[in-house]
Amino acid sequence: MTSYSLSFSPDTATSDGLTVELLNVKKAAIMLRAINHKLRQVILKLIDERGKMTVTEIYMHLRLEQSVASQHLAILRKARFVKTERDGKFIYYSVNYRRLQELNKFVQELLA
Repeated sequence: MTSYSLSFSPDTATSDGLTVELLNVKKAAIMLRAINHKLRQVILKLIDERGKMTVTEIYMHLRLEQSVASQHLAILRKARFVKTERDGKFIYYSVNYRRLQELNKFVQELLA
């Protein structure tokens, strides 16, 4: 995967400059966008309360279209906020607590 960077050179001669890895910034933005959506937050809370759920259980409980639930689960899965486990023809979604802990740590460091 190609890594893009953007260099900034401060006016001070003693500094080596600063490199911003734009690919990492893009990944972080995708992760934050994934969690910063009310419906996805509701889906995560529901899965957390139930332990694990199928897409059918999720869309029926929340009274959504199946495609809407699937799209939001795909975004959560891409950001690794949910894990999947296949059991026969069913795919169960569960919360990836380690990833949420990483997010909390990242946000705290970002805001510090």
